[in-house]
Amino acid sequence: MISTRSRVRLLLGAAVLALPLPALAGQVTGRVTDSSETRTLEGAEVEIVELGRKVEVDRDGRFRFADVPAGSYTLRVTYAGIDPVERPISVDATGDLALEVAVGQLGDILVTGQRANLASALSRQRAADGVESVLTRDSIGQFPDQNVAESVRRAVGVNVLNDQGEGRFVAVRGLDPSLNAASLNGVRVPAPEADTRSVALDVVASELVESIEVKKSLTPDMDADTIGASVEIKTTSAFDRVKPLLAGSLEGSYNDYVGQVTPKGSVNFSTRVTDNFGISGGASYYLRKFETDNIEMDGWGTDDAGNGFADAVEYRDYDVRRLRTGGSLSFDFKPSPTTTLYARGVYNRFSDQEDRRRLIFEFDEDPSASTASGATFDSADGEIAVIRDLKDRFEVQTIQSYTLGGETVTGPWRVQYAAAFSRAQELEEGSIDPIEFARGFEDDEDVTVAFDYSNYLLPRFTVGGADAGAFGDAGGYAFDQFERTTLSDSTDREWTARLDLARSFAFDGGSFEVQAGVKGRWRNKAYDLNVDTFDGYDGDFILADVLGTQTYRLADLGPLPAKRGERGFLERNAAGFERAVLDSDFASLAEDYRVDEDIYSAYVLGRLQAGPLRLIGGLRMEATENIIAGSTVTLDGDEETVTATPNVIRRSYTDWLPSAVARYEVGEDLILRAGVFRSLVRPGIGQLAPRFAIERDGDDLEGAFGNPDLKPYRAWNFDAGAEWYFAKSSVLSAGFFYKDIEDYIVTVTFEDGDAPYNGVYRGIGFTEADIPLNSGSAKIRGVELGYSQSFTMLPGALSGLLASVNYTFTDADGQTFDGDTGGLRDIPLPAASRHTVNGVLGYEKGPVSIRLAGTYRDKYLDEVNAVAEEDRYVREHFQLDASARFRLTKNVQLFGEWVNINNAKYVAYQNGPVSRRLLQYEEYSYTLKFGARVNF
Repeated sequence: MISTRSRVRLLLGAAVLALPLPALAGQVTGRVTDSSETRTLEGAEVEIVELGRKVEVDRDGRFRFADVPAGSYTLRVTYAGIDPVERPISVDATGDLALEVAVGQLGDILVTGQRANLASALSRQRAADGVESVLTRDSIGQFPDQNVAESVRRAVGVNVLNDQGEGRFVAVRGLDPSLNAASLNGVRVPAPEADTRSVALDVVASELVESIEVKKSLTPDMDADTIGASVEIKTTSAFDRVKPLLAGSLEGSYNDYVGQVTPKGSVNFSTRVTDNFGISGGASYYLRKFETDNIEMDGWGTDDAGNGFADAVEYRDYDVRRLRTGGSLSFDFKPSPTTTLYARGVYNRFSDQEDRRRLIFEFDEDPSASTASGATFDSADGEIAVIRDLKDRFEVQTIQSYTLGGETVTGPWRVQYAAAFSRAQELEEGSIDPIEFARGFEDDEDVTVAFDYSNYLLPRFTVGGADAGAFGDAGGYAFDQFERTTLSDSTDREWTARLDLARSFAFDGGSFEVQAGVKGRWRNKAYDLNVDTFDGYDGDFILADVLGTQTYRLADLGPLPAKRGERGFLERNAAGFERAVLDSDFASLAEDYRVDEDIYSAYVLGRLQAGPLRLIGGLRMEATENIIAGSTVTLDGDEETVTATPNVIRRSYTDWLPSAVARYEVGEDLILRAGVFRSLVRPGIGQLAPRFAIERDGDDLEGAFGNPDLKPYRAWNFDAGAEWYFAKSSVLSAGFFYKDIEDYIVTVTFEDGDAPYNGVYRGIGFTEADIPLNSGSAKIRGVELGYSQSFTMLPGALSGLLASVNYTFTDADGQTFDGDTGGLRDIPLPAASRHTVNGVLGYEKGPVSIRLAGTYRDKYLDEVNAVAEEDRYVREHFQLDASARFRLTKNVQLFGEWVNINNAKYVAYQNGPVSRRLLQYEEYSYTLKFGARVNF
């Protein structure tokens, strides 16, 4: 973006109050904006030097000092990217005083652009109480990110877990996303997905976001339900800017595999209708089409020759259409000089049409021949089942949040109050998942399938034998079954109300504030699933009736169903299909649940500011009450019955959570921080629900169980760090963190002989079952290093360079049950990456702005099994993205973005006895985006 030389202007108003204090005292208030008075400078620090009192400028640019004795003082303003500025002020206790002071030339600050965003983020990070990373609105737009999750990964110690190549769940300090919390305008975001508390932030459009704060240290006034970090998303306030804003963008998105251009557009506005009333908001639309090539393998074993093989291999061809739409609207009102009120609403909708064609091989016998790098299966030894199917799924996720609140400040008192409602939903109606066409090759046919595992990422297959031609004959694959998700409705609602009261006390050399508050959160989450399986058809229905073509690049898969090609046939011939009553009823009944969760909290804290030292400490109490409902559902294949018994469980518990944070300014450029706090993360909703599902087939009893006795994760957390602001818009930081977690939760697959259950859970027998458990304690320790700099000191064109890099090392160890020994075995914590790196190289000079960004995440444990050899890992991931911008005029900017330049893949595997065994491989190629942005 175009560089704009500007000044920061400090607008000061000093109103003097006659208070019944030992000495006459007044109140100093003011506002900090850029010299054009376009936007406020949130995060600037304002200090009355002689009194040792310091405050942070809030989001509307205002600051306040109460109980200021009459006298003459020096007011000091600090903001990243400028030299500290001092100006004299005088507080006269005999009457009102209005004062405006122009600070003067403070250096080169960009109103917009990379350097301005860096200065804004560093100012807010510097002023924060604890360890915190900040991303502002314009900096989010500087990156080629497709949603909020991808935007957050640019912060120190943050990465994301992907879905179909797009960032979805945020991981902080290498930890599982379920250990984080997310809020929208101060309200916890509910989770649309059925079985998790983790919020998929790919639902939220980044264009609607004003700022994102990643808070890793907790203070008593914050919700305590996080161990990784609290990700706080804020939308626009009309008071964020002084002058009106109208901005829009229009762009096209091109995926290399699809070869089509799809549209994206947004509009944002902010205006003050009067000095005391403002409206702001925005809308976003983004349609994206892309394709994924995937291979998955399962059932790994070892044959008599000692060679590894998989008894199920799938080649998956995905075509995906995703549409994100969203809108936000805010009203801000100051009915009096002491009170500010607001109303904010946010609505996001994410629809996902996924067409997946598969070629599946299933083998019921060991290979007839094998080597260390391959296996050959022969129909003469056992059936070779070949399935060609189609998944035709349309899913909609919505997240919406509505908040009413305000703040009243009178003298040394401050009262904050808010009420909110949030709702998230994931809905499917009528998805086909999947429809199958199958053919079995047995000993009456001569067919062989040979696999080459020499490249474990890309296993190749070759079909041979005298009857190999039948493999590719669409007319030979008959309808086997289809499953319709008639309804899948996961709805999560939460009502919130809070009240906070603070009283400040001034003393020689500083100030002390006492704050207390109460909060109620009333949450209801329910899941309703209705599945209909049809396993027979009164007529002829073969693959050739719905034949399509593949878009797969890794292999020739032969005949596959057409995308949504089954719909017409199913609708015309609905009466001819036979519903599998037992399977349908079992699947529908086993998944339903309802969980009511009420959380009542209260806290008290003290905040001391004494010159360079800031201390915050206190105690928070959170009382949790649950009513949890599910069912015990049994499918007896021998008796051909399905039975369901409802379960309702009540439970409650209370946590006392102390915390303390210290911040010390060694000098103007060096800040030391330390913090210790107690926190908790409640069990996943799906893990907690008392759903006990058993399938009986002869002597086999396969189960999947919830565990309503799960305890929350509880943790002691410690942070220590230093930040050196060695130059304008530059910082070098280092930090250490340690977490001691009790009752870590993992889901383990148990066989009937595995301890500690030995085939019986809550009085229910099983031969194999998945059970979530509190598996003991876990220790997490790590280091964060960060560096950001704007090289304005370099000569000529080189002065446009910017660089930022951060590295996080996480050593996260826990324990789980070992099915072999019956004891415990050590594991890395699920979803915990040991190494995380984010790097950015930028350039901004004149009308040109260029940015190259790379993100790296180390491998991590994805799923835990009873036997270590069957644990699922996800391989390390590195992705490179780039963006370029050119300011055509003062108000018009052209841009281009290149996402996933290096075609980063997703790989999951098992650690086999000799080498890695592939479980999943995906690739997506790159996406190009181009367009224009306008600002008025």
